[in-house]
Amino acid sequence: MTDTTPAPGPAAAPQKDHGRAGRDLPAAVASAVVLLAAIAASLFFWKTAFMFIVAAAVVVAVWELRKGFQAKDIDLPEQPLMLGGVVMVVVAYFYGAPALVTATAVSALVIMLWLLRRGIDGYVKNATASVFTLVYVPFLGSFVALLLAEGGWRGGGIDDGGVKGIITFILVTIASDIGGYVAGVLFGRHPMAPVISPKKSWEGFAGSLLFCVAAGWALVVYLLDGDWWVGVLLGLIAVVMATLGDLCESVIKRDLGIKDMSHVIPGHGGLMDRLDSLLATVAPIWLLLHYLVF
Repeated sequence: MTDTTPAPGPAAAPQKDHGRAGRDLPAAVASAVVLLAAIAASLFFWKTAFMFIVAAAVVVAVWELRKGFQAKDIDLPEQPLMLGGVVMVVVAYFYGAPALVTATAVSALVIMLWLLRRGIDGYVKNATASVFTLVYVPFLGSFVALLLAEGGWRGGGIDDGGVKGIITFILVTIASDIGGYVAGVLFGRHPMAPVISPKKSWEGFAGSLLFCVAAGWALVVYLLDGDWWVGVLLGLIAVVMATLGDLCESVIKRDLGIKDMSHVIPGHGGLMDRLDSLLATVAPIWLLLHYLVF
């Protein structure tokens, strides 16, 4: 009698358990080092080149959000969003905040007119999501350009005020992320928002607060030659905004039913999974440094 039992197929690759870290730590560290090296090279040799990185990040982030929103049958018009986002970054860098406001308003109008080509069905849904995306990514991201332009757009190097501002902004936000990650992994017991982000704990927030305030104080005093209390205030604002930014992005992903926005950055997931805190902190940091330090 012939045995008709099908031969066993290849075993499915087991999911790698990264433990409480929740990510592939070596890949995450390697990706972070590469990204930071690219940022440092652009800032120190020709700071305008950093705007290419910001513009590229805006384009990728819009692509990720369009892909994610499709899970809810929302179709973002990526061409005008990407083009408008790049224009917003450029005019903010060269012409300042008033030009950014104008470019944002014009981009929103163009997007709404662009969507008329699709007809009536889904217009309000798609237009609303598009304007949300425009504000969430390129508008907030353009504050990076405003911060960098504080030293004049022809400058560069460690003595440039805008470069110092970008270094402060990035390192303070990274300090929040690292402090929360370390304290959360080692001591996390009490969830902060279990429905939104189960792995975020109050112990992690305390670690973020400690690291962020320390980094803000040190950077403002020793890098920007500002008052110590401005550094403490910067750290307090940054840790609150970074945490809220992370929670907001978690809400978006849960509503869309996805875990990561994409997988373009090894060990981190999508670009938006790393930009969430940065987008939330850059505007208040620019305001604080613009009026109290520069």
